[in-house]
Amino acid sequence: MANNLNKRIKINPNDLSILKVLSHPIRMQLVIFLIERNYSNVNTMAEHFEIPQSTVSQHLTRLRERNIVNYERKGAEVYYSIDNPKVTAIIKILAD
Repeated sequence: MANNLNKRIKINPNDLSILKVLSHPIRMQLVIFLIERNYSNVNTMAEHFEIPQSTVSQHLTRLRERNIVNYERKGAEVYYSIDNPKVTAIIKILAD
């Protein structure tokens, strides 16, 4: 049955990997936070969600591997943002 569905609806494997990465609750919350704030650094996100900085960094690495988040170094700080229209669209659909 899944094969028949895939024949009728063409789903890009990269899009499926985005959904898989976003399925983790912490990663989903980090993405929503970045969409709402436009950008943030790891310390701010760790304080906001009350989780260790190392945990935030691990999740951001997974998001970065799938091109869901971008990062920019400014001095000692690294700032993350979302610049992927598909990700923003997915979040908006799920938020309704």
